[in-house]
Amino acid sequence: MKVIVGLGNPGKKYEYTRHNTGFRVIDKIARSKHIKLTKKRQKFYAGKTNLARESVLLVKPITYMNNSGVVVRQIVDSKVSLDNLLIVSDDFQLPLGEIRIRRKGSSGGHNGLESIIQHLDTDAFPRLRIGIGGPVIRDPIKYVLETFTEQEEKQITSVFNKVIEAIRIWVRMGIGECMSKFN
Repeated sequence: MKVIVGLGNPGKKYEYTRHNTGFRVIDKIARSKHIKLTKKRQKFYAGKTNLARESVLLVKPITYMNNSGVVVRQIVDSKVSLDNLLIVSDDFQLPLGEIRIRRKGSSGGHNGLESIIQHLDTDAFPRLRIGIGGPVIRDPIKYVLETFTEQEEKQITSVFNKVIEAIRIWVRMGIGECMSKFN
């Protein structure tokens, strides 16, 4: 089974913030597959579906971004190999709407990825990062917790289809093929 973890913060307050881009991807897949994500162990929402003819578990940690690694560690401990895990997150260092797929790498200053790296004691897990644009002179923490402007919202929403296609390629063909098609 493949596991796709979208990063974000729980609650209506954060629902459409830049930092919740990973959650929004998971929600879009769940809606398209008509599945309901249910709360598990008070730490995450999850739902099983098929994607690209493979069984997939969709996960949204509700431990807040900075503690995402707690949930990812639980999932890996339940006999999920790192090759079958994909983390979907925002990235303010990428231009709005650009995506980047990697086999491994540093957190790039992203607290959710940093938490996962710390809890797994490795940076060798696939991740798909979605560009949310960067703060020019503004505080990065405030920036990622803001909502998109109307124009940015249109742009980020339109990139979700590309993200989901990249996820399908990852599920069906693996990270190498996904990287060569979308990077």
